Amino acid sequence: MPERTIDFGKYGARGAKGHHLVARQLDSHVAYIVAPLTTGRGLLARLHYLTRTAHALAAARAAGLSATDRTIAAWLKGERRPSRKNLAAIEDTYRTVRRHNVARYLLARLNREGRGTRVEIHPLNQSHVNRPLQRVLEHRTL
Repeated sequence: MPERTIDFGKYGARGAKGHHLVARQLDSHVAYIVAPLTTGRGLLARLHYLTRTAHALAAARAAGLSATDRTIAAWLKGERRPSRKNLAAIEDTYRTVRRHNVARYLLARLNREGRGTRVEIHPLNQSHVNRPLQRVLEHRTL
């Protein structure tokens, strides 16, 4: 009866939507660099993550990093410091690329070549829903 959760809260269920919870949990896995971006260590860690391979740099460019290779090299060497606008772009690009990489890793881990686990998210608090309209929530495996 998943159709009962399409109109979220129609029968009195409370809680957050599943995709918001997944995004929040994914964001908690993304932010693993502890040093703030404003410090040299935090900036270098993010730049190394975004530029360590050609694939990572291509993903960073696709996510919105528009600085030239020469500028990025100067940032990595410490010859220049990014502007506030570029710092914000680096942080946004880092989060986008990191979120994509973590999601891809988790998807591969859950699939496990067809032997994975089915994941269902039930963010509903059904205590205010009439008994016949409640959705049965039980643990199922494939």
